[in-house]
Amino acid sequence: MHDSMMYPLFLVGTFLVAGMVKGVTGMGLPTVAMGLLGMAIPPASAAALLVLPSLVTNVWQLFSGPPVTQLVRRLWPMLLCICLGTIAGSALLVRVDPLWSGFGLGVALMVYAGYALIAPAFSVSTFLERWLSPAIGLITGVVTGATGVFVMPAVPYLASLNMNREEFVQALGLSFTTSTLALAFGLFAYDAFQVSQLGTSALAIIPALIGMWAGQYVRMRISPKRFRQCFLLFLILLGLELASRPLL
Repeated sequence: MHDSMMYPLFLVGTFLVAGMVKGVTGMGLPTVAMGLLGMAIPPASAAALLVLPSLVTNVWQLFSGPPVTQLVRRLWPMLLCICLGTIAGSALLVRVDPLWSGFGLGVALMVYAGYALIAPAFSVSTFLERWLSPAIGLITGVVTGATGVFVMPAVPYLASLNMNREEFVQALGLSFTTSTLALAFGLFAYDAFQVSQLGTSALAIIPALIGMWAGQYVRMRISPKRFRQCFLLFLILLGLELASRPLL
C-alpha cells in the first residue's frame, strides 16, 4: 500500500491504542502516542499532533470530579514551573537532530516504565512539598519540552502527596493539561507548531476518544494490574528501539 494511504491508518491506529491505554490505566495517551509516532516522524511533529487529543482527554479527566480550585491552590508552584520548564525545553525538541531527540524520548520512556514497574512507595510531608513542588515542576517541564512526555517525575511525585484516588486522578489531569498547553505554546514559539497541523490533531481526537471508551470497557474485564505490566514492558521495548537508533 502506498505511503500516503498508510500514514492516516498509522495515525488512527496510534491514537486508538493510546486512547485505549488511557481508558484502562487513566494515563499514558501522550506517552504511547509519542513513542509510536516517534518511530515514523520527528518528535517535534509528533508532539504537535498530540496537542488536541491530549488536551481534550485530560480536560475531561480534570473536570470529572469535584471543583479543582483547591488543587490549583495547592499545586500552583509546580504548575507554574512546569510551564517555564516546558517552554524552555521545547527548544531542544525543535532544534536537536530528530534522531537524538528520539533518543531522549526513548530514555524517558524506559526511565518512566522502569520506575513504574518497581514503584517504590514513598510519602512527601507538607513541609517538603512546599520546597519540592517548584523543583519537580521545573524538571517535569524540561523533560516535557525536550521529549513530549509529561510523566516524569510529576506522576510519582503526585502519587507521594497522600491524596485520595479521586484527587490523584484530578491532579494528573491538571498536571497533564498544563503540560499540554505549555508544550503547544513552546512549539508555536519555536515555529514547530503550524496552524495547518490543527486539522490533523483535531481529527486524532476521534480515535483517541473511541480508544478511551474501548479501554474503559476492557478495564471491567481484565486485571488492570496485568494490563499495566504489559503496557510498561511495551514502553520499555519502544524506548529501547528509539534510544538505539542513533547508536546503530
